[in-house]
Amino acid sequence: MKVNLSSYDNSWYQPGSTIKRLLWYFVNALFLKSHLNPSSAIKIFWLKSFGAKIGIGVVIKPGVNIKYPWNLSIGDHCWIGEEVWIDNLDQVTLEDHVCVSQGALLLCGNHDFKKQSFDLMTAPIVLREGSWVGAKSIVGPGVILESHAVLALGSVASSNLEAYGIFRGNPAVKIKERIVQD
Repeated sequence: MKVNLSSYDNSWYQPGSTIKRLLWYFVNALFLKSHLNPSSAIKIFWLKSFGAKIGIGVVIKPGVNIKYPWNLSIGDHCWIGEEVWIDNLDQVTLEDHVCVSQGALLLCGNHDFKKQSFDLMTAPIVLREGSWVGAKSIVGPGVILESHAVLALGSVASSNLEAYGIFRGNPAVKIKERIVQD
């Protein structure tokens, strides 16, 4: 059996109307992905206008790419660094005090490599309170970073990360406990 991409069909996947997605494409390019807009307030205004749920004290740096804001929930006092890509084909939830550092990828989709048609698969991502995704790290579909978990620089989380653990590598493995001091 060989992969046959001509049989690929994701017609079941309906992330929003064509007009809504097209409008968001241009707003995202002009106000979020652009490095010419340093204002978190303007970004938050547009995200909320397209259905994102966003708390107070949220900082969104320039160059951020968000696929579908209507699949995004951000708690209070979260930071999203430069060049972060939230490819939220499914729901992405950031609870309070979450940090997603520069160049990190939150990827809710993948393909079923076992099927000839290479079907699309999606699953939500949840970053629980106080968790931190390090720069250039990747969080895959269906992954939960539990409370105060850390995914270290350049690491890949393809399964859940336990609370207060520090994880590194590809795939990420626990290297030690996180101790948060006052």
